[in-house]
Formats: sequence, C-alpha cells, structure tokens
Amino acid sequence: MSELPALKILIADDEAPARNRLRELLAEIPGTVITGEARNGMEALTLAEQEPPNVMLLDIRMPRMDGIEAAEHAQKLTPPPSIIFTTAYDTYAMQAFELNAVDYLLKPIRRERLANALKKARALLPEQLSEIRQLRPPRTHFSATERGRILLIPLADVIYLRAELKYLTVRTHEREYLIDESLTHIEEEFSDLFVRLHRNCLAARASILGFEKRHEADGESHWVALLKGVPDILPVSRRQQHIVHEIKR
Repeated sequence: MSELPALKILIADDEAPARNRLRELLAEIPGTVITGEARNGMEALTLAEQEPPNVMLLDIRMPRMDGIEAAEHAQKLTPPPSIIFTTAYDTYAMQAFELNAVDYLLKPIRRERLANALKKARALLPEQLSEIRQLRPPRTHFSATERGRILLIPLADVIYLRAELKYLTVRTHEREYLIDESLTHIEEEFSDLFVRLHRNCLAARASILGFEKRHEADGESHWVALLKGVPDILPVSRRQQHIVHEIKR
C-alpha cells in the first residue's frame, strides 16, 4: 500500500516562541511537513506562492498584515489552502469562529488539538470569510491574480478604481490591475479613502489634484477630476458634482 503524501503546512506567527512551539508539535505528528515559517501575512503569502501548502496556520494578530486578511488573499491560490487560525484567548474571535464553523486553535496549543484540527482542515467558504472580516482591522491591500500569482496592491498606491464588466480596474502610478470585487463594497469599506466620481468610478481622495470645468462644442459643460502622477482625467457625473465643492485643493 502506498503512503499518503505528507501534509504541507505553512506557519505564520509574529512571535518566534509561537512558531517554535508549532514546529515542535508538528515534528511529533506523522505525515506532516513544514513548507515555511512567516512573521506576518505578507510573508506567508509570498512563501505560499513559492511552495503551495495544503494548510496555513495563521495567527490572527500580526503586523503589516493580519491572519484574516492573509486568509482572504490566500483564497486566490489554486487550489486554495485549508486555513486554521491560531489565537490567544479572545472570546469574541472564538465565538465568531465557532458560529461560522471556522477552525481555530487556542494558545497554548496542544498536540492532540492540533492533530485533530489538521485531520478536518478545509478551505474557507466565501460566506465564512465574509462573517469573520469583522474581527480584523481595515485591510491594507487589494489583491489580483496574474499568471497563477497573487499580486498585492497597497491601498496607499491606488489612484482610482473603475468598474468594467465583472471586474474592477485598479490604477496605480506604475500600472493597472484587474480585481474581482464590488465597487459599492469598496466605497462602503473605505469611505474615508475613496470618493465616488461616477457610478463606475472611485478615486483616492489623496490623489485628486483638483477639478476643472470642460466645455463641449454643443455648449454643454461638465466637471473632470485631475489626478496626481497620471495623465488620466476622470469625468464627474452630474449626480456627484457636489464633491467638486466638498473637496478643496
């Protein structure tokens, strides 16, 4: 009888003792192999691309990118890894995980509990991710997939987002990306960062240089937004003209 392939596991925790503890426990569990160790969610995603894991053990609270945001971006890997969160005692998080059938391990982690969690580990469903987003601070990145890779796009680099068919085009100084998200949801999530110029377009408040009134040959006129660092000019719809006076430059 051929042996089952080893379960590939990626560890992400910003505390070295916690990573050491998981490494020692996994050494005692047959059929597991560690593919990498990360100190935050961004490192975890980079390692996951280099050697795709079957399971990601993600600490909830980490600098630069927390475990829940990393789990969201990791769902774009093919196939997406199973996710198990690790956490110190956090009643709110534990209740949310249990309510939505999300696997978690309470620190200090015990070998039997880890072994059992690995046996039933599974990828998160979209509705599970949606329910536990409330546990994380505001995300720091959008993500796009390109030739099988996850490209992280810092929110601070985004100049504007434009809806086109089923995707959004994200414009930065360097290039454009396509992401599969809702413009309305982004507007609700980041109302302090982005403002709606048109029903199909959000612009970063910090990227708006000012507004200019353009006159057409037929006598009609309309406002456009001028942007920092790119030649693109974005039209402002009549419904949104109030922002011309609200945003002072």
